[in-house]
Amino acid sequence: MSPGRPLTAAGALAVPVALAGLACGDGASTAAVDRAGEAPVSALTRNQALHVPMRDGVRIAVDVWLPDGIQPGDRLPAMMRATRYWRARGEVGVPLGETSNFAEAERWNRAGYALVLVDGRGSGASFGIRRFELAEDEVTDYGEVADWIADQPWSNGRVGAYGVSYAGNTAEMLAVSRSPAVKAVAPLFNDFDNFGHLIFPGGVLTVGFLEDWSNRTRMQDLNDICGLSDAVGAACDEVRSRVTGVKPVDADIDGSLLAAAVAEHQANTVPFEAALEYEFRDDPFGPYGETNVGHRRSPSGHLPQIEESGVAMFIRVGWQDAATVNGTLGRYNTISNAQQVYIGPWDHGARNDTDPFKADDTPVAPDADARFEQLVAFFDAHLKEDGSGETPTEIRYYTLGADRWTRTERWPPEGFDEVTWYFREGGMLSTEAPASEAGEDPYTVDFTATTGTRNRWYTNGGGGDVVYGDRRAEDEKLLTYTSAPLPVDTEVTGHPVVTLHLASTETDGAFIVYLEDVAPDGTVRYITEGQLRGVMRAVTEDPPLYRKYGPHRSESREDVLPLVPGEVAELSFDLWATSVLFRAGHRIRVAIAGADADTFLRYPRDGSVPEWTVQRNSVSASRIVLPTRGD
Repeated sequence: MSPGRPLTAAGALAVPVALAGLACGDGASTAAVDRAGEAPVSALTRNQALHVPMRDGVRIAVDVWLPDGIQPGDRLPAMMRATRYWRARGEVGVPLGETSNFAEAERWNRAGYALVLVDGRGSGASFGIRRFELAEDEVTDYGEVADWIADQPWSNGRVGAYGVSYAGNTAEMLAVSRSPAVKAVAPLFNDFDNFGHLIFPGGVLTVGFLEDWSNRTRMQDLNDICGLSDAVGAACDEVRSRVTGVKPVDADIDGSLLAAAVAEHQANTVPFEAALEYEFRDDPFGPYGETNVGHRRSPSGHLPQIEESGVAMFIRVGWQDAATVNGTLGRYNTISNAQQVYIGPWDHGARNDTDPFKADDTPVAPDADARFEQLVAFFDAHLKEDGSGETPTEIRYYTLGADRWTRTERWPPEGFDEVTWYFREGGMLSTEAPASEAGEDPYTVDFTATTGTRNRWYTNGGGGDVVYGDRRAEDEKLLTYTSAPLPVDTEVTGHPVVTLHLASTETDGAFIVYLEDVAPDGTVRYITEGQLRGVMRAVTEDPPLYRKYGPHRSESREDVLPLVPGEVAELSFDLWATSVLFRAGHRIRVAIAGADADTFLRYPRDGSVPEWTVQRNSVSASRIVLPTRGD
């Protein structure tokens, strides 16, 4: 989601991105509106900041960048990037060529595209309010902006959209409008199912990053540049001498329009406050009492419209970027749109390589220039006059520990067998099923257990590189089951599914399962994880909105099923998809936790400490199934 970070000493918002600043920009302004109710763009102006009025009169701020030297009569495709993190930044005395969005604009302009940057409704210099992220009125705005772009005198009538994180969400949601101008979109590292893959994975609230993200987006919405910079007093004055906050539109000479827009933003829902009162997909959300937000605020809730649009899609995602890889794979197997997918060893936005078997400072591959060339080639095929209009439907995925890319048209890929590993006595993990007289393992939840703040969940909120480090000390706090050394290299690619048979002393809890690699020297490397809140354990028969890979749950309040203290229950759920090569001599470990202190809300919420007994007998065989191929 990446809202942006404090100002650096150089005065630039240090925002994590893949190609260009999500919360950065050169500006926005409100130009005079013509008789048709639209703000016209001069074909000879390199950069203009305008307000474009929507159907309900709400004015949306845009920045338009045209190639240097464009002439009347030239017709260009347009690239659109819409965000809620400020489309552009107000900078004092900075020449156009040194403004924060110039490099992004220059790249697209040189590639033959106009670039249009958009402040989402209720954010930046746009008017309106945000009842929740990606509400219907915001999504409808993007379709109207695309139609406005197509009507400009410099436009060839074709529009594409791209972006990382939230801007990736808006790119995908642009397809919901089914505007004939929109031909292709590139949702990069986006949150296809915001509830299931980022905010409440398995029903467990990711408070670690969400509170900081919510606080910073609130400061952005209120144009609090000093708050964003953690600056007070003289330091605040110094920041304001260089950066005024979000860039106003060009016609806003006295700042009154921006002040009026920011005043409207006061009524925005504060996501963290709302999330603490919101637990299930069908709960009312925020002060406006919105219902069914769990589906409405994500592309996953609008798949029929996206499929009907027919737009081609170019998608990038990282194995350890929250749980967004499952959304990418679910979308791939649900709708018929052409989808070119890359799953890499990346953090959020591909700023860092996250292969745990490589050094932490390993350069990202392919690099930013090569990734931009891939993006341009994709859009050229659909937006240029001589484009082929074709995109292959395929997945190219990287295998951790193997430094290898594989192409497949099917997911899960062929050639993998479902191998069951059972929890056995003495903390062993074995493919041999337990005997009927096998016993149980007690565990008292340790609420100091943590994966730190450099994990897959923090990176999605701008937390930087994903570095779990050696997990052996933390594993001492967990219940673990470890295999014997593997006789051959063994690849696991797909969706591990764990089944826990256990009794708890409480009616609720967080059940977190980690898949790890144990090296011959004892180093423990994190591979992936899955989690499930105890009261959400009920498996439902209703078909999911998109393809899922483990037992399906509605995550609705009506299907709440508390644990019965002392009674053995089955909790079966998938771990987030992965592709990893366990080398010969290494061991596979399953580690079970009831908390991640720096990441998830504590469950049960009343502060009690659950005691578990994990069953390992032939009747109640706790186990994990791994999609496996031996080399």
